[in-house]
Amino acid sequence: MNRYPAAALIATTTALFRAAGMQADKAEVFAETLVEGDLLGHDTHGLNLLPQYLDALATGDMLGAGAPTIIADIAAGQTWDGHKLPGPWLVRQAADFASERAKETGIFAVSIRRAHHIACLAAYPERITRRGQMMIVTCADPATASVAPFGGTRRLYTPNPLAAGWPSDAGPVIIDVSMSYTTNGMTGRLRNEGSIFAHDWLLDRDGTPTNDPDAFANEGTLQPLGGAAGAGHKGFALGLLIEALTCALSGYARADEPTGWGAAVLVLVIDPGRFGSTDAFTRETGWIVAQARANPPVAGGPPVRTPGERGLQRKADQLAHGVMLHSVIPPMLADRCRRAGIEMTAPCSSTD
Repeated sequence: MNRYPAAALIATTTALFRAAGMQADKAEVFAETLVEGDLLGHDTHGLNLLPQYLDALATGDMLGAGAPTIIADIAAGQTWDGHKLPGPWLVRQAADFASERAKETGIFAVSIRRAHHIACLAAYPERITRRGQMMIVTCADPATASVAPFGGTRRLYTPNPLAAGWPSDAGPVIIDVSMSYTTNGMTGRLRNEGSIFAHDWLLDRDGTPTNDPDAFANEGTLQPLGGAAGAGHKGFALGLLIEALTCALSGYARADEPTGWGAAVLVLVIDPGRFGSTDAFTRETGWIVAQARANPPVAGGPPVRTPGERGLQRKADQLAHGVMLHSVIPPMLADRCRRAGIEMTAPCSSTD
């Protein structure tokens, strides 16, 4: 499998967005976010999504230029209308703004309506944790649905992921969890590959659990986290919580029947130093990380690892030795470069 230099992938992706008409600052942030997804191992939500974004630019479903409108401004937060601007750029802007305001207020939130899709949520928190702050970002797509409510058989809402990150003496902790067993992206990938899930993470149109992605394409649904026969009521409850924090809080969502690919988003930054002591915070978070890693593993099992640990290790390795892209991505990237008259990123090495 070929590896590709991360910096070159960012430069190529930036050039593709620029050729499609996106403003330079937005193109660069977008490219960094997509490559970050692949660096962390979330390869369904990194460069894999590039064609859909470029096509959205071409049709006007995503705007490549402009700025959000502030529609509410209070001491602890703002609400923005994102006007279908690039989701990764909007989230980066919101996170940086909330980070600065949280230095004063301790906590600051930005609610965004009508953002375009925001890609891999795990790509955002580390940058804020390096400032000694905690970040939470969550989203839903109010124009589509794929998850059935617990006990139901028809699509109601999206996987509704939540990512968070916080600093510790042992390094950042990064979580990225969907409120469904799996995602639309992974379901589509397996269906295209002719593969099935290892577990019954879907329901067919009659509500029978299945591992066959074809069932999803035939009016099936994603199961809420916990599943139909287990603790799915908990996943459903968490999914509704995300709906409230994103769609409802932003004030424009499913009830307004929006169209097109997009997101309602909440970005929240907490500055531990304004609540107590940053040193005390990281000492405590570091203690729990160390205790978790030292916890005796189950017989024959690997050591306990904390959320985000493997992803950050993978990122460090790939920054040093090149990014291993999923097999569908290099030919797609080469095709998009050919269409735009841009030189394709060359691999840096080859590995068995």
